[in-house]
Amino acid sequence: MQVYRSIATVAAKLAAVGIAKSSKNQQQGFAFRGIDAVMNTLAPLLAEQGLVVLPRVLARQCVERVNAKGTALFYVVVEVEYDFCSAEDGSKHVVRVVGEAMDSGDKATNKAMSAAYKYAMFQAFCIPTEGTPDADAETHEVRSLPEGFRDWLDDMTIVAQQGGTAALQGAWKQSKPDFKQLVQSSFGDEWANIKAAAAQQDAHV
Repeated sequence: MQVYRSIATVAAKLAAVGIAKSSKNQQQGFAFRGIDAVMNTLAPLLAEQGLVVLPRVLARQCVERVNAKGTALFYVVVEVEYDFCSAEDGSKHVVRVVGEAMDSGDKATNKAMSAAYKYAMFQAFCIPTEGTPDADAETHEVRSLPEGFRDWLDDMTIVAQQGGTAALQGAWKQSKPDFKQLVQSSFGDEWANIKAAAAQQDAHV
């Protein structure tokens, strides 16, 4: 099938030139190969061979964490399949990879998708690497949540859903100070949802 001949040809050309680690991690100072370098190198080779790479996201998970500064940090994991398709005869091969990333804003999913694509290309085409471990451009310090914090949030949700605003306010007054401080600094959106559930319960009473 032509798809395998095209993959082999692209791999052979990349084996000769490789992709240099021209980007630098700002926190830890090591060099790595960024997504732009991968795409800029691969694009003309894929076009030359009539090889099309099409993504398909199978699953996405997002977990909210807290960084060392106490602000929200979003950790996203995506499972992606890439169809390597030959424009010549329609033959294809599927590569499945997992990408993960963290971001304090709205870019965690974008970064996870970039990581998935980058490592799919590295492995499918056996692109030469140097000895430094591959990594993304940013490194985040994750602060562990206080023990029992998540269980407490779940309990607050149940209180809101069953007892309404008055019950939630009473439970809040009796809560640990560090839990309340963490909610105010990093979990405002989640707490807003809990308060909304309490208000909804009030409306049904």
